[in-house]
Amino acid sequence: MPTYTGISSEAFRHPLDRQAEQALRSLPGFDLVARKFVEFVYERPQLVYLMGNTIQVGPRQYSTIYQMFRECVRDLDIYPEPSLFVEQNPSVNSYALGQEHPYIVINTGVLDLLNEAEIRSVLAHELGHIKCGHTILIQMAMWAMGAASALGELTWGIGNFISQGLIFAFYEWRRKAELSSDRAALLVMDDLNPVMTSMMKISGGSSKYANECSLQEFIRQSDNYQALDEDGLNQVYKFFLYNGGQGGMLTHPFPVERLRYIREWAVSEEYQQIRNGNYMRSPSEGAVNVNSQTTQNPEAERLRREIEELQREIERMRRNSDSQ
Repeated sequence: MPTYTGISSEAFRHPLDRQAEQALRSLPGFDLVARKFVEFVYERPQLVYLMGNTIQVGPRQYSTIYQMFRECVRDLDIYPEPSLFVEQNPSVNSYALGQEHPYIVINTGVLDLLNEAEIRSVLAHELGHIKCGHTILIQMAMWAMGAASALGELTWGIGNFISQGLIFAFYEWRRKAELSSDRAALLVMDDLNPVMTSMMKISGGSSKYANECSLQEFIRQSDNYQALDEDGLNQVYKFFLYNGGQGGMLTHPFPVERLRYIREWAVSEEYQQIRNGNYMRSPSEGAVNVNSQTTQNPEAERLRREIEELQREIERMRRNSDSQ
């Protein structure tokens, strides 16, 4: 497996991810959501829950998974090493969250359905979220959506500011962020097939009938799905399906679409250059890009400084409270 020493997330970040984040940050209400999120939401309760209700992966717990995980961390040059937890849940799902202490949760459903190469691909995908600094925005999105829907105008004064447009932008960004993490998975695997088969199995794979699933047929299905766009009405249907047409907005692109994007990147000159060691490096070698920002975006830089200032103030208040 290749190791990308000092690689910056900007080396492989999908342009649609970058554009969607910039659009999100520019919308009215985003700054207020950011301030309120820092004020009311902490990582610690979730970490306490995971410590109490899941298995933390380590050298003596799921040692095979831990070894794969450490290799993925090394290959993407992520430091410090995030925490990894296995949750007893048959749903084939995994996620990455946390800013100061990033962590990944992988369900037992993933471990039971996928082979080792595919599990490694999933781990690399989630580490891609951490490397790209997606986790803080994902948490902000989850909080803002929950606050807007559950509490309305009682959400600590933000009800009037969380517009439908802002919620839409959060979902749009979350879907585009997946494309960057898929690229991280391909970089780590250096093999497109396990990345694609993991997508196929997560879509509708079965342990019992695994031998009857064909990757080539799934690729053909992806091509047929793209061909639907020849009818303009189908494009409208796709838009509504992503944005609440089935009762809820989707946080991930359809797997057949992710398949198309990663197949295109796998044959691109950009991917080949990264594999050859020609890629953008982080200003601080080995540092996790936890502050989701673009260096050319002054608004993002201002928001980052404001969040850091608020975090320091909150920490100071908490220390004062503990000492009393």
